[in-house]
Amino acid sequence: MKYQILTIACYLTSILIIGGCTATKKENDPNLKLFYNQPAKSWQEEALPLGNGYMGVMFFGGVEKERFQITETTLWSGGPGTGEKYNYGIRKDAWKSLKEVRKLLKDNKFKEAHELVNNNLTGIIHKEPDSVGWHYFGDYGAQQTMGDLYVEVEKNASIEGYRRELDISNATATVTYKDGEVNHKRRIFANYPSKVVVYEFKNDSKDGLDYQIEFKTPHKAIDEMYSNDIYSFRGSVKDNDMQFEYRLKIDTDNGTVQFKDGKMIAQGCKHLVLYQAASTDYLNVYPHYKGNNYVEDNNVVFNAIKEKGVEQLYTEHVNDYQSLFSRVSLDLKGEPSKYNIPTDERLKRYFKEPDLDLESLFFQYNRYLMIAGSRVGTMPLNLQGKWNNSTAPAWAADYHMNINQQMLYWPAEVTNLSECHMPLFDYCESLVEPGRVSTKEFWNLRGWTVSTMNNPFGFTSSGWDFPWGYFPGGAAWLCQHFWEHYQFTGDEAFLRERAYPIMKEAALFWIDYLMEDDNGYLVSCPSYSPEHGGISTGASMDHQMAWDLLDNCIHACNVLSIDDDFKTQAITTRDKICPPMIGKWGQLQEWKEDVDDPKSQHRHVSHLFAVHPGHQITESQTPELANAARVSLNARGDGGTGWSMAWKINFWARLKDGNHAYKMLKELIDPYNIKDKQKFLNRGGTYSNLFTTHPPFQLDGNMGGTAGIAEMLIQSHEGMVEILPALPDAWKSGKVKGLKARGGYELDIEWQDKKVIRLRIKPDYKNDCKIMVNGQLMELTRLVQQKWQEVKI
Repeated sequence: MKYQILTIACYLTSILIIGGCTATKKENDPNLKLFYNQPAKSWQEEALPLGNGYMGVMFFGGVEKERFQITETTLWSGGPGTGEKYNYGIRKDAWKSLKEVRKLLKDNKFKEAHELVNNNLTGIIHKEPDSVGWHYFGDYGAQQTMGDLYVEVEKNASIEGYRRELDISNATATVTYKDGEVNHKRRIFANYPSKVVVYEFKNDSKDGLDYQIEFKTPHKAIDEMYSNDIYSFRGSVKDNDMQFEYRLKIDTDNGTVQFKDGKMIAQGCKHLVLYQAASTDYLNVYPHYKGNNYVEDNNVVFNAIKEKGVEQLYTEHVNDYQSLFSRVSLDLKGEPSKYNIPTDERLKRYFKEPDLDLESLFFQYNRYLMIAGSRVGTMPLNLQGKWNNSTAPAWAADYHMNINQQMLYWPAEVTNLSECHMPLFDYCESLVEPGRVSTKEFWNLRGWTVSTMNNPFGFTSSGWDFPWGYFPGGAAWLCQHFWEHYQFTGDEAFLRERAYPIMKEAALFWIDYLMEDDNGYLVSCPSYSPEHGGISTGASMDHQMAWDLLDNCIHACNVLSIDDDFKTQAITTRDKICPPMIGKWGQLQEWKEDVDDPKSQHRHVSHLFAVHPGHQITESQTPELANAARVSLNARGDGGTGWSMAWKINFWARLKDGNHAYKMLKELIDPYNIKDKQKFLNRGGTYSNLFTTHPPFQLDGNMGGTAGIAEMLIQSHEGMVEILPALPDAWKSGKVKGLKARGGYELDIEWQDKKVIRLRIKPDYKNDCKIMVNGQLMELTRLVQQKWQEVKI
């Protein structure tokens, strides 16, 4: 593709320096609200999420009985507390089978090689006979619900004017209704700075009303008490004795509170406020993962809020939340009349009539979920974010490293939420030490690895069954996030002190693991393409991830001017890795062997990693390979689970097909996908609370969807910033403010009839930029850092 290039030597002559920050959506913007005319019945499909990173809450909005389902992100079953059998999945000296496996593969004995690998290289978990409930994953464990808070209020007459709402402009949930002559209002918010969730109940009854408050949990009770307006429940998880405390402070205006039979009875209240904190004894330190003083944690929280009160906590919450959320706005020029339609009804109409603003709401809702679920000092998002109502959730609600965990953080940088990326980096650093042990025992090599399934107790081993469980590439993929954070922020201290060391050590594994084949290429042997197909002498995804990691390490060495010997070795290895290959029916090969089935519509399309999130294959630099990727993508079809459809949005955006990317977005949002029982296990969709589904609910579809929307509007992986690279016909006019690009550029874009009519740029750490606008490549120079500047179109 050829571009017209406009070089501007002194671009300050045609730009206007503008102080201040990006204009933001106003609070109470009607298109930033989810609302419903009835309480929720289903936790998964209808209840609404709030969170402060430490805790997740799902609220139902019941009239006579409100339910708040509570998750504390460190509460897990499994791990070292289950007993001496737990060994982090390690199979001692598993690596001794590796030589024989490779010999069998060289002799084309694939069945025998798979049997040997499946017997000798799998990770170990210990299951109970007829395992159910919390034993489902044995001593691997699963993320746990903490329990439910119920608040009952007396009902006197028929209910009118009911509305349940989540306003994502200020991260506040409300319930309003009229019971006879009495007006009711509830307000719920999750405050990150003070580490509390606040539940506020108001009514205008003349004499006030009675409320009954009760905490229920599936876990064993150690102690329960109520004293000085504070309720405390100390409990433990059955299999590992992980201990926790749930604490609730009760404030009333002039009512009285009694504690009886585990329930708090607040009588004669017009104004009731509940302040919630929770903590566990989990400590993310290998190998014991125990020792946090959880009671003192809650003491600190409650002492800090003692003098604040509900309004001060609310102001603190809104200011903190909006400092992140308000950085980005998206206006697709939809119909404001749709704002007055309840979200569940709006969603049902979506495929019958266009609703562009529902798409922008979906984009912003997922940014809301990231802020609610991933804050500095908290655990990273897991498969269900921070929301889990079960002791045996699907796939343990764990950290799945063969696509899902990485996808959860795709929107972090581009949608201007770099701070929300930090929990992932902190967590990855905690995996290095156990990851070294896994690498030593399974492959007898240098470096660190993490495979498909990972819990917070150092399980970095292979999974316990193949093909799904063999994925040593998890660390390489995670390392891409470290490099991306540097590219978007220009934080050289972060690159030097945190990113580069962890990237280099992950790269050492691949330098050692890759072996030379008969053609002189370095290949990954043995390997499996994630969850699809059999054993291989080289899965393409492995090669692409290793190439990506080494390439990023080389760039990091250049930026930091360090490690010349390692850089030379990395270049030599990168350049010998088996390149992406085009197969016999024009497809991008999934394996070194040309055995792709053109009829397969498997949800994983992992061999397109080099298209996205990698950059090895691009439309402009490798058009033949890009076309082969298109052939593979078309063959796989447009179906799939929620996360699979979300990834396809990003693929098609990178391939510059905005209309196909948009088709996939509509498929992802379509609520009717989840109704098809014939395709229950391989068809995603969106529930009425805008949670996407695998099924069941998984957060990766939400985050991948928002990343895909951003990818349609801005791309920066080819050394330049491209504006509207995959704009669909449906988004004829619109504007987006605050998106970020690699190089540290923040951008405001407005377009009409699919042409950019206004563009502003704020560079964080560079004073030049190559930018593609309306088919014209411009080289901007002498930009003023940290200042908004108008680009002349």
